[in-house]
Order: sequence, then structure tokens, then C-alpha cells
Amino acid sequence: MSDFSTALGLSASGMKAQAMRLRHVSENIANADTPGYHRKMTTFEPLVSDGEQTGGVSVGPMQFDKSELSRIYEPGNPLADDTGYYDGSNVDLVVEIADAREAQRSYEANLKMFDQTRQMSSALLDLLRR
Repeated sequence: MSDFSTALGLSASGMKAQAMRLRHVSENIANADTPGYHRKMTTFEPLVSDGEQTGGVSVGPMQFDKSELSRIYEPGNPLADDTGYYDGSNVDLVVEIADAREAQRSYEANLKMFDQTRQMSSALLDLLRR
């Protein structure tokens, strides 16, 4: 049963990591029009137990995208400088949608692995009861 528990734990760690990634993507999309907003990026780190990698994954520290902010020309905006420009955000909606799809598919794959492991352990218990 230990192998089943390990497989369930690995799947769960992947689902937690992808859920956090989806959260950052949704925050980026929500703030795409916020002046001065820097895109949030999710980093992943391997889970380590007793000095060895377990195969699981955890979310590392959140990082901000360091690419330049877009410059928006709107002289009437209160945020505009003397030249009429102000800093927009560096969120690219196409990139965010692609990241969201990738995170969704990864989450679904981990969920499928979790469900398959649960079904196998249930079937094993049924066999052992006979």
C-alpha cells in the first residue's frame, strides 16, 4: 500500500502546483490593464525528503517578469508624464491563455493519475477481502 500512497502524494503535489500556477495566470489576466503591473511567474521546485528527491513538486517563490512595461500614450491620463506616456503592464494575454491551458492539462493529467491509483488500490483491497 505504500506505493499507492506515494503515487497519490505525487499526484496531489502536481495538482497543488498547477492550481497555484492557474491562480497566478488568473491574477495576471485580471491585472492586464493595471498600470505598472508586473506579470507574476510560477516556479516549481522538486520535493526533497531526507536529502533525496521524492518525485513530487512544490511551488517555489513567486517571481515577477522583469521585461519592460509597455508605454502607453494617453496625454489626458493623470498617470501620464510630461511626454504623455505612462507605464502599462507587461502581461501578454496570448501567453497567459497558453499558460492557463498548459496548467489545466497538467492538472487533468495529475487528476487522472490520482483517480487511476485510487481505483487500483480499491480493486486490490477488494481482491484481498475475498
